[in-house]
Amino acid sequence: MFKIVMSIGCLSAALSVILGAFGAHGLKNILSGYQLDIFKTGINYQFFHSFALLLLALFCKEEWNNLSIYAAYAFGIGIVFFSGSLYLLAVKDVFTLIPTKILGPITPLGGLLFIVGWVLFAVSVLRK
Repeated sequence: MFKIVMSIGCLSAALSVILGAFGAHGLKNILSGYQLDIFKTGINYQFFHSFALLLLALFCKEEWNNLSIYAAYAFGIGIVFFSGSLYLLAVKDVFTLIPTKILGPITPLGGLLFIVGWVLFAVSVLRK
């Protein structure tokens, strides 16, 4: 589990750097300032929670329990839901085929998963 979570955290952090560069250089003339802010928020949260995955993996390197495994899932799925939906919302005017009505509820669900991940991580730390 250590290698999987560590790898996902590293790849997610790398992807957030790539998306940050893409947003700063490729989208700056296409999106409005508001849309770029939405895109940057997705990048920031993806980057922070990529590091959360790395920290969790290091903390649980020798011993994983159900709480830490669920925390890893919550962080990973939270990144996809929260940051992914923000990326799509930011570029919805450029790519008109994106179904934006479904994205509204997905963003807060991703945020809730981040909170759940942090709480599970904390409880896992207290139980260790």
